[in-house]
Amino acid sequence: MNNSFFPALVLVISSIFWGLSWLPLKFLNQHGFEGIPLLLISQGLLALLFTPLGLKGARQANKSLSLLGIAGAGGAAILCFTYALMYGDVIRVMVLFYLLPVWGVLGGKLFLHEQPDAQRWIGVALALGGAFLILGGFKIFDAPPSWIDLLALASGLFFAANNMLYRAEQALPLSTKLMAMFWGCAVLALLLIVAGVQSLPSVNTGMSWLWLLLYTFTWLLFSNFASQWAVTRMEAGRSSIILIVELVAAVISALLIANERLNGIEWLGCAMVVTAAILEAGRKES
Repeated sequence: MNNSFFPALVLVISSIFWGLSWLPLKFLNQHGFEGIPLLLISQGLLALLFTPLGLKGARQANKSLSLLGIAGAGGAAILCFTYALMYGDVIRVMVLFYLLPVWGVLGGKLFLHEQPDAQRWIGVALALGGAFLILGGFKIFDAPPSWIDLLALASGLFFAANNMLYRAEQALPLSTKLMAMFWGCAVLALLLIVAGVQSLPSVNTGMSWLWLLLYTFTWLLFSNFASQWAVTRMEAGRSSIILIVELVAAVISALLIANERLNGIEWLGCAMVVTAAILEAGRKES
């Protein structure tokens, strides 16, 4: 059996979990949990879970600045993505999140001094054109994008930055990186609560808290650990293609379960973004 088969299988399953993550988020919201307090609790619990092992790796690696970067970028990515997915249209949020080819090219050129080839610039043009159509085409000039749209875009940007930091610090154990990311999100959520953006939950039913704990230590824990574990054991291009399963799962589930609908222009925009993601994932490393 191919050594990459099991990591690929794990990545497919975890990508489906990520694509369906809007289901437990909206379910928990219906049970009284708002987005930011939910993140404070769930990410804080996972941070505590990973801290003993994560601190050991952090001391050995002595990469405090890198861990701060992962905490900031990774934490912001989770916060923006979760908030947008809980309160926004699933398909719209997921497609805007998937503008990763744009951030990958621009980040590589600005910070790593890469020279993108024609295929990558085509991917950027397709992704930006697709986002333009999804956001309403020329109507975007009549009214600015919503906060949810901006958060979805920001989540992809922060995720791309987090990926760059993950790749740059191969020596750091996965548990240490996850610990930093979870703590980063929990601290950001706490700061927003202190600032009055949202308040702590007033949920007083034990069953609701049980659902939150179950989500945290099953769905959320598996999705995060499995996807990161699998990606580190696979060739980058192949893992990027498999990750598109996340977008497919989100779109199909939103159409079938949430009865979301797209018009023709929005479908064209989705197709352009997916094509850009496939071009980026399938390119050969120079």
